[in-house]
Amino acid sequence: MNIALIYDIARWEERALLEASRKLSVNMTPLHVKSKVFPVEGLRENADIGLQRSLSHALALSSTVLFESSGLRVVNTSKAISLAQDKLWTLTLLSKAGIPTPKTVVAFSEQSAMEAAKMIGYPVVVKPVNGSWGKLVSLVEDDETLRVILEHKAFISNPQFKIHLIQEYVRKPGRDIRVFVVGDEVPVAIYRVSSHWITNTARGGLAMPAPIDEELGNLALKASEALGVEVSGIDVFEDPERGYLVNEINAVPDFRNTVAVTGYDLPAKMVEYLVREAKR
Repeated sequence: MNIALIYDIARWEERALLEASRKLSVNMTPLHVKSKVFPVEGLRENADIGLQRSLSHALALSSTVLFESSGLRVVNTSKAISLAQDKLWTLTLLSKAGIPTPKTVVAFSEQSAMEAAKMIGYPVVVKPVNGSWGKLVSLVEDDETLRVILEHKAFISNPQFKIHLIQEYVRKPGRDIRVFVVGDEVPVAIYRVSSHWITNTARGGLAMPAPIDEELGNLALKASEALGVEVSGIDVFEDPERGYLVNEINAVPDFRNTVAVTGYDLPAKMVEYLVREAKR
C-alpha cells in the first residue's frame, strides 16, 4: 500500500498525515508538485491512491487532473475540487439538493450588484466567487460603501472580480461551525468563535470543540454528497430562526486547530479511509 501525498507547502497538517501513516504502518510518499516536472502522456506515480493537499487552489485542481488522467485515484477528485472552489457553483448545487444556505444573489455588473443588495436588504456580505480564509469578503452597511468596493473591484484585471456574490448577513451567535466529513462519517466538528463577524481561525477566530447532533451530521453528509467530496470541511452557520445553513465547503481543509482543541486523530481517520478506498 502506497499513498501519494500531493502537496505544495508542507504545513503541520501534511506532517501530521505522514506521522499518522507511519504509526499505522502505511507507506505515504510526499509528492511536492512544485519541485517535479510531469509529462502529460500517461504519467503514473507508483502509488495506489493519492491525497490532494495543495494549498493553492489552482495547483490542487491542475495536479489532480494530471494524476487522474494518468490513472491514479485521487481524493478529492478534480470534479469535487472544482465544484468546491467555486462558491457560486457550490451554492447552486446545495440549493438544488434542498440544503439550506444563506440567501445569495449573483450579479455580473456594478449596477446589478447595487440592485441585488437592495433586494436582499442591508447589511449584506460581498464575496468573490473564488477565495478562502475570509479574504476579500466585505460586510457592507449601505449603498455608498458598496459603491466604493465595486469601484475598487472594477480596476482589478482578474475577470472573476467582476462577478459579485451578494449574500445576506446571517446574525450568527458569535461563531460558526466547521464540520469534517471523511467518507460517510462525520467524526469531529469545532466552533470558530470570534467577536469579529468573520470567524475563520485564519483570521483570529478561536477554535472550540463542537457537538455533532443528528441534524448537523446528516446535513454535512448531504452537503458533501451534493458536491461529491470525500474528505472535506463544511462551514455551517446557525441562524436564530432557520437553524443550520451551509455556507461553504472546503475540499482541502486545514485541521491543525481541530486536532489541537478536540484531541481527535483526524489524520489517522483520513489515512484509514484512503487505505479502505485503495483496497476497493
